[in-house]
This record gives sequence, C-alpha cells and structure tokens, in this order.
Amino acid sequence: MVQRVSTVAFEGIEARAVDVQVQVAPGLPAFNIVGLPDKAVSEAKERVRAALIASGLALPARRITINLAPADLPKEGSHYDLPIALGLMAAIGAMPQDALSGFTVLGELGLDGSIAAVAGVLPAAIGANARAQGLICPQACGPEAAWASPEIEIVAAQSLIQLANHFKGTQVLSRPQPKICEFDGVPLDLADIKGQESAKRALEVAAAGGHNLLMVGPPGAGKSMLAARLPSILPPLAPAELLEVSMIASVAGVIEGGALTNKRPFRCPHHSASMPALVGGGVRARPGEISLAHNGVLFLDEMPEFSAQVLDSLRQPLETGEVAIARANHRITYPARFMLVAAMNPCRCGRASDPGFACKRGPNLRCAAEYQSKISGPLLDRIDLHIEVPAVTAADLILPPPSEGSREVAARVARARDIQAERYASRGLPHIRSNAQADGPLLEEVAQADASGMALLRDAADSMHLSARGYHRVLRVARTLADLDGTSKVGRVHLAEALSYRALTDEVRRAA
Repeated sequence: MVQRVSTVAFEGIEARAVDVQVQVAPGLPAFNIVGLPDKAVSEAKERVRAALIASGLALPARRITINLAPADLPKEGSHYDLPIALGLMAAIGAMPQDALSGFTVLGELGLDGSIAAVAGVLPAAIGANARAQGLICPQACGPEAAWASPEIEIVAAQSLIQLANHFKGTQVLSRPQPKICEFDGVPLDLADIKGQESAKRALEVAAAGGHNLLMVGPPGAGKSMLAARLPSILPPLAPAELLEVSMIASVAGVIEGGALTNKRPFRCPHHSASMPALVGGGVRARPGEISLAHNGVLFLDEMPEFSAQVLDSLRQPLETGEVAIARANHRITYPARFMLVAAMNPCRCGRASDPGFACKRGPNLRCAAEYQSKISGPLLDRIDLHIEVPAVTAADLILPPPSEGSREVAARVARARDIQAERYASRGLPHIRSNAQADGPLLEEVAQADASGMALLRDAADSMHLSARGYHRVLRVARTLADLDGTSKVGRVHLAEALSYRALTDEVRRAA
C-alpha cells in the first residue's frame, strides 16, 4: 500500500503541488528518495530517521521508498522533511491513515523531533486554500499562514509528538492568528533635515507618482538622510500589494516570527553587491534585492561605485516591472516594480560643485561628466527626476527645525495617490496604482497639456534631445505634479517643473 501526502515545490512565488508517495515494502532494509531531489531533500532520510526515534518510533526493517511526484520537477529545500515523516508515521500505523487527506504539509525536522520554520509558508497556504485543502506547518510559521484565508484549516505544531496527539484527539492544537510586525524605535521624519527644500520637494513628487530619483551632491549634503526618510511619506501597502510583497518575502525566508507588515519595503544593498544578489539568481534562483523591494524603494548609495554590469541589469526590470531568471532546466519570473532612488557624488573627490574649487583633473564640469559617465545613458534615461543636492551651510544648521514634517507631506502624497488610483480604476485598469506605471498611449490620454504647455514641451524636446522614453517620463512627472495640485489638466507650470528635473542630466551630457 502507498501512503500519499500533499506538499509543494516553489517556482518563483508560485507553490506547485507535489505528491509525496510513501511505500513500506518487504525486502532488504533501505531508505530511498526519488523524484529529482536536491542535496537537502536527499539528506531528509537521516533527519526523519532521527526525529522518529526521538519521538519514540522506529523505522521497520523493510524497504522504504519515497517518490516525489511529478518526478521531472526539481525538488529543493528542507520543507519535505515533515511530509515524508508524517507519511511514514501513517504507513506504519503511528497515526490514522486518513488523517493527512485534505492537508498540504511542509516543515523541517530537527533530530529531536522538533519542527523548524521554513521559507514559503504563505504561498503554500494560498495554494492549499485554492485547492480547498488545509495546511500543516511549523508553529513559528502559523501566524504567517493564517493570512492566506480566514477559512483555511491550519495545524501549526512544535514537534511530531504534538501532531500525533492532535490527530489522536488527545492534544488539539488551536488555529494560529494572523500577526502584525510591530515597529520598534523612533520613526524617521523629514523634519529632521534642515534646508534642502528643493530636494524635499523632489522627494515628495517621487513618492506621489512612484518615480525614480537620482540625487547628485557633495559628501555630507544629506542625500542618504533624504532617502532614508522616503518610506515615512509613502502610503501604506494596499491589500493586494501587501500580498505580493509578503509572498516574495516568504519565499526569500525574511519574514520573522510569521509577522507581516504593511510598511513598504526599503532595500539598500552595498555597492559590492553582485548581479545575482541584486536581480536574483543562484543555484535555487532566489529573489534578489529588486524583488524584495517590490512595491517599495531600492536605494543605491554611491551609485557609480556599483559594477556597470550590475547597474545595467536594472534596465529591463525598471521598464517591465518584473525580472526573469533563466536557468538550463527552468525559468522563473519574480515581480520587481520598485522605486529606484540613487545617490552619488558629482565627481570622485565630491567637490566639483563647490564654489571656487578647481579640480586638478581638468574643468570641474568635465571631471564630473567623466565620473558620472560610469552610469550608462539608457539607465539614466529611465530615471524621472535628476536633482542636485547642494552642501548644507552652517546658517542652515542653526535654524530651528522646519514646521512641516513627514505627516503633512504624507497626507499630500496620499491624496495624490488616491486621485491616481481612482483615475485608472475608472478606465478599467485597477492594476495601475500610480502614474509611473502608465504606458505611453494611456499617458498621452491622461496627461494632455494645454497649447502653451505643448509648445514648451516641443521646444524643450528639441533643445534637450529628449528620447521617446524621456518625453513620456516628463509627461508622467507633470501628471503627478498636477495631481499634487489637485488639478485635472496638466498646465505649462507643471511641464516646466518636470523638465527642470531633467536639466542636470542634459548639462552633464553636453560636458561629456
């Protein structure tokens, strides 16, 4: 007789059903696992054997065969331990054979019979709920699984003994409750930054429309401080966005204690990060920093210090909102719609923009152009806002704190985001939540300017040599500026401000 237990294999953030088939047959004692297991799955037999012995059970001296079907799908990870162990327990009569029917099972076993947390519980729970099944998982992952649906049956246990007692009815485990991650510490606020009013304005515009932002300024000007306070003015995640972000975090194994958060992700990798670390990859094709920043912010400090190949790998995700990782035997797609916020010095020494400073390498503007040329033109063309962040003077530092902080700016950003969501929902496009996601034809429809504005845009496109992508990005920013003003029509003043955010790149291009 073959005992069957349901579990999952992960393809990106999707949980694909896997049938664990357990056979205990007469023959020479052996324990084999087949079905394209990786090293972690192959080692499961030793963990299962030790966990069963620690739980007071012994494997029979028979031929044990575990088949993970479908056999042509690669099986990776340690979450197959628990379904294999429960299948064996049912096969040898240690628990009712029909107890596991209607459940998806995943979990890693310790040698003492404990059940350790694993990655991917939330996608597994969502997949199980779609198949009208319950979920058996580690106790530490129970609160995470509870977010899948209020109706799904969840059994979250600490050990194999607890599970056996639960199905015998001697120790019934209660259903875990969804858990919210509590924020510890003092929240960052824009009121902490003195001066830099133009940079704060650009930060507000970027947050309101989901636009990419590049800040250029000398060391100590406050670029990193500005970027760190961007999450404080972003609206909380919508339910659909929260689900997407949490599924990626679950597959990556970065959810702590099963608690989810509605705060937008903020990822800031070091400039030594490799391409697989940034875009995703590795042997198991795990999500990278850009996917972990989905629906949030990816902050690249000292942008020219990143490898040119790594930076150029961002070009396709910035355009499509997803990243495809291809391997010899499979292809995985992860969501990657993020706000790119980058900071850099004007030149290697950082003083090219200082008044009265003369660089030894040549004219200041030329020196800055050579340093900034480490960033390719196509990548710069995908950044909507380019601003210069000047050094803060002592006169700015002795001023009292600004009266307006993150709360007031966040209220304006939220109003602008609501306007955008209503606009695109009324056109039957509920998946578009910000102007940054609008494509060319839609953008030309919602961002129509008056005659004087179009004349300005036409002249600027010729003088600044705007590409088709640059032209549409100017329209996106102008549409966001009009939303912040609460006007339905894009005016000349909005286009003028949007064009000013691309003037810095135009100057550097001419100098180069």
